[in-house]
Amino acid sequence: MRSVNVAFSMPGGEASGRARSRPVDMEHLSRQTMGDRDLEREVLALFVQQALSVDEKLPGADKSQRLLLAHALKGSARGVGASAIADWAVAFERQPEDDRLVKKLGPLVEDVRDFIAAISR
Repeated sequence: MRSVNVAFSMPGGEASGRARSRPVDMEHLSRQTMGDRDLEREVLALFVQQALSVDEKLPGADKSQRLLLAHALKGSARGVGASAIADWAVAFERQPEDDRLVKKLGPLVEDVRDFIAAISR
């Protein structure tokens, strides 16, 4: 078994499934961080903080602010391998006034948080 398939080499990571079925593609993140596990943890923590902040700000933001928030989150999500959030951001950039899309971000962020908690045990 290749070590990059075992998220952080911690319990729970072995059962996390393949990259596209997980909220974070750990193989992609490992390539981005050159395998530095401490850096992976730091980057993921910062990403979750950013995603939570965006989720909090979106409902009260105007269209231009929403576009900026979604665009920034899209880049960060792609950087860490959070493809579902990146895909959400692409859709949101097309329809920044769709409040139904605003409500879809929170559960995606929670999936990432739960995944991080599982691999950090």
